[in-house]
Amino acid sequence: MQQRFLMIGLAVVALACIAGGKQDQAGAIIPKAEQAHRIESVRAPSPVDEAALVEKAKAAVRTLGSALKAALEAALRAGRQVDALSVCQLEAPAIASQVSAQSGMQVSRVSLKYRNINNAPTEWQSQVLNDFENRKIAGENPANLSYAKVVGNEFRFMKAIPIEGVCLGCRGDAIGPAVKSKLSELYPQDLATGYREGDLHGAFVVVQKLAP
Repeated sequence: MQQRFLMIGLAVVALACIAGGKQDQAGAIIPKAEQAHRIESVRAPSPVDEAALVEKAKAAVRTLGSALKAALEAALRAGRQVDALSVCQLEAPAIASQVSAQSGMQVSRVSLKYRNINNAPTEWQSQVLNDFENRKIAGENPANLSYAKVVGNEFRFMKAIPIEGVCLGCRGDAIGPAVKSKLSELYPQDLATGYREGDLHGAFVVVQKLAP
């Protein structure tokens, strides 16, 4: 009798192997199709709430933009236009780092006509900036231009920056001699001049890595 049960057990195991089945912890045979389903269930990525990420990115951009504008206006009230250049050179990167740390997202600024090499855009950022420019030419309000997309395990967001009057003292087409001289000293390869109010200065960029 025992030999008969042993033979039956061996036959069941053999059939399971042929069918590609495996045993679970309780010893039950798991069909091959169910194995694949279980593996896919484990590996399936968590759904991405892109709308929530966009709102979070917009909040980070508002924080950075407001802080930069306040710092620049304070410097202009306290001294000459040339003294305000230190805001963009020294304070802006520090403020961006602080906002990045607070938001948990990487927040920065880029421009096709950059002043600081650290603000040069990547390939995908250049494509978005060119698209913003085309949309502006087509009649869209520059203040409303934005981009958001999940690429692989990375969330990307950009918000256009229309240049304001407060920035034209060092970025416009009528820059004073003292400011010109300081710009040449600080940024020998400066591209960020010749703007008029309403032109696209560049864009805020927000990037966040997502769980694989």
